[in-house]
Amino acid sequence: MTPTLRTERLLLDPYVPGDEEGFVALFQDRRVSRWMGDGLASEAEYRALFRRIFTKVYAQDLFDVWAVRRDGLLIGHAEIKPTDAVHGYEIIYALAPEVWGSGLGREVAEALVAHGFDARGLTEVYATVAAPNSASLTLLDRIGFEHIRDIAEEDGGTTRVLMRRSDSLPGPCSADRRRVPTPGLPAVGGEPHRDR
Repeated sequence: MTPTLRTERLLLDPYVPGDEEGFVALFQDRRVSRWMGDGLASEAEYRALFRRIFTKVYAQDLFDVWAVRRDGLLIGHAEIKPTDAVHGYEIIYALAPEVWGSGLGREVAEALVAHGFDARGLTEVYATVAAPNSASLTLLDRIGFEHIRDIAEEDGGTTRVLMRRSDSLPGPCSADRRRVPTPGLPAVGGEPHRDR
């Protein structure tokens, strides 16, 4: 069961059926979807993905998927799940453009990494980021991720594979570490909540 996570300003909790409109709006925003998976999909595809969070991901406890909320409002999406890019778990998150630049991206990323290390007992956590997504690459570098290789995509683009080891955590290494706000980022990761 996906647990609830809290940061200084955010609540990451499991989606509820009433989140569907916010979820679809988030991923139909081209500024967000350009960095996620294969880019913009149809409204029907996003609605089907949202339903699969309940019928497959949550029902079969496949991996953790969260709604990201600030002051009760849905402002983003987050996951930590097995990745096809490497043999391990990757973090995936996206925030609404209205909150970019407010340091919330770092809060989400740190919460996902801490969950991976503390709750899941992982020794490494990965992220896959489109090479042109400099905001995400900079943020992940600042919180201890290292570039390990590139993936050449069929469309000619490049995806950067990054990794953070549990022994390379900046700052305190405890479950109650404080999140320090820094500039936010649009989105990190590959395909959101695809079936496994």
